[in-house]
Amino acid sequence: MSGKGTVFAALFSGINVGGNRIVRMAELRSFFEDLGFSEVASYVQSGNVVFCSGKGAAASLTDKLEAAFEKNWGFHSRIMVRDAGWLERLVEENPYPEVAGEPTKLHAYALEREPTAEEIARLAEKCTGPESFEVKRDVLYLHAPEGLGKSVFANLVPRTLKVPGTARNWRSVLALLEMATKAGA
Repeated sequence: MSGKGTVFAALFSGINVGGNRIVRMAELRSFFEDLGFSEVASYVQSGNVVFCSGKGAAASLTDKLEAAFEKNWGFHSRIMVRDAGWLERLVEENPYPEVAGEPTKLHAYALEREPTAEEIARLAEKCTGPESFEVKRDVLYLHAPEGLGKSVFANLVPRTLKVPGTARNWRSVLALLEMATKAGA
């Protein structure tokens, strides 16, 4: 926690995808500032916001943001709010360090909760292509050697795992960690 409060990242799901549910990042930053958050910064158009909050835990901030977002934009977006420590752990625990330099081939899914052993086993049965994955607590790491766009398995992850989440490529993960570090300085 800095003098500005705790640093968080809000990872939005399902906005600005395929020209639908358009949310401009300048408007999203203003939305966060209007809610009283500081050090607000966004990264790319897919809904990544780093911010500081003087009060509230990730779960209560998630509820607050989802309700206010739906009221403001008229549609629901699942939002995963995580603190800077979570981002640090995500990077430190990367089980695929050999592909970290190829950010389009490595993705991290922020999951709403830790999947059960049965859920992971069900997903492992579907992983029959060149991809590999590993789950560490509430993060699923996916190595897709041919990229996410060509991965049949990546499309199966949400339907098979049945744990809500949102994916970010490794470039976005590293950028968010850098932004969180700066916000907390």
